[in-house]
Amino acid sequence: MTPETTGIHHVTAISGEPQRNVDFYAGTLGLRLVKKTVNFDDPETYHLYYGDGVGNPGTIMTFFPWAHAPGGRIGAGQLVVTSFSIPATSLGYWTERLVESGVRFEKPRDRFGETVLTFEDPDRLRIELVAAEDGRQGWDDGPVPAEHSVRGFHHVALAVETTESTVGLMTGHLGFRRIDETEGRVRLAAGEGGPGNTVDVIGASGFPRGSMGVGTVHHVAFRVPDEETHLALREEVAALGYNVTPVLDRNYFRSIYFREPGGVLFEIATDPPGFAVDEPEEELGTHLKLPPWLETRRERLEEVLPLLRVPAGEGV
Repeated sequence: MTPETTGIHHVTAISGEPQRNVDFYAGTLGLRLVKKTVNFDDPETYHLYYGDGVGNPGTIMTFFPWAHAPGGRIGAGQLVVTSFSIPATSLGYWTERLVESGVRFEKPRDRFGETVLTFEDPDRLRIELVAAEDGRQGWDDGPVPAEHSVRGFHHVALAVETTESTVGLMTGHLGFRRIDETEGRVRLAAGEGGPGNTVDVIGASGFPRGSMGVGTVHHVAFRVPDEETHLALREEVAALGYNVTPVLDRNYFRSIYFREPGGVLFEIATDPPGFAVDEPEEELGTHLKLPPWLETRRERLEEVLPLLRVPAGEGV
């Protein structure tokens, strides 16, 4: 069989102050902080992972919180909007919640037959909530009632100068298929399709290139079910002439990286071993977890990393 991705694994972005990031994603949006670790390349910086109750692939939003880094610019060659899925019946709840939380949002609009709320996080990262039919379970122990909770990603939007080059790679080699198109936006789906498996490619010819910094997305990761598929897909992408990294061990998944034709950094990540590999499911996100090679620096890291307060769930 041809090796293929099966949807979105995670999105990684750059934020500012870490507590403000926790307050917004674990508080306002009600996601679970499923892993508190460090940036393996810059260990005195957190790497925070948010997701559903168990950290399933397709629900994971991660951040490098660099409080003193300069702001970035959203533009061509980037993932420009991260869209989360909420139940189709929960639009009223979320409109009220955003108002009460002081989050300014644009007028709800229709896109591909679904209602979309668009706003920015505290670092001006572009976020959407899409009211959709989504069979995934909500987290039942967070600050948002389970019946209204975010289900995971709905889709991500990539802005590129030439859509057909990016679409060609994704449909020809990464397992996506073209399912719809409107106003310069091509919608692709992988695997079973639907929320969590969808990518929009937007034509951005003539728009300024984005620059990396606070308030921008660093990369998007697509998922594969196992290491065998991962290695086969790496070989295929490398054979196309892309500069693909070696397989990297990220503790909770294995990763490779390369830039697609439009400049967006793509990661391919394995589903296993998952986030419960180093702490019990009921304790996810409550401990600072370090890879083995950083354990000798734990005392120093615990001194320099700020303490984080995670908003309590309903009834806690």
